[in-house]
Amino acid sequence: MAKRANYVVPFRRKREGKTDYKKRLNLLKSGASRLVVRPSNKHMIVQLVDYKKDGDVIVSTAHSKELKKFGWDFATSNLPAAYLTGLLCGFRGQKKGVKKAILNLGLFPSVKGSRSYAALKGAIESGLKIPVGEDVFPDEKRISGEHITHKDKESITEKFEKVKKKIVQTFKKGK
Repeated sequence: MAKRANYVVPFRRKREGKTDYKKRLNLLKSGASRLVVRPSNKHMIVQLVDYKKDGDVIVSTAHSKELKKFGWDFATSNLPAAYLTGLLCGFRGQKKGVKKAILNLGLFPSVKGSRSYAALKGAIESGLKIPVGEDVFPDEKRISGEHITHKDKESITEKFEKVKKKIVQTFKKGK
């Protein structure tokens, strides 16, 4: 007659399919901050996160809705918006002392040329040191939005350059 169970119940987040603890442990072993990229259907969220024993601490964050403050009038879920969100988060992280990071995509699949890698490229171009192969980034034409047609007077590539310049100027002034 059995007196107790012979199994161990996995952590709740593992049971729910929200966290891959093996992958997380390997990321934490690096000791660097994690660049957490989370795309949704309408927005992009990019965060720089540090590990602490009491729980993760978010050092800086950028949400693609914030691009409207810099003059972005187009969709907040496309490649140019992802790049600009990564750029914004990278500059904010550097302002708080983050020099290097490692990419954390979570349970999202790693797809060459995706919005996640556009956000990563923005963070790298802000000055963060993040190890990555150059072949995973989207084409420069796609990042600047040349593949998107819009009926407005101003093209998306012109607006992209203006917003990028405004973000860079905002953070170069602060240094």
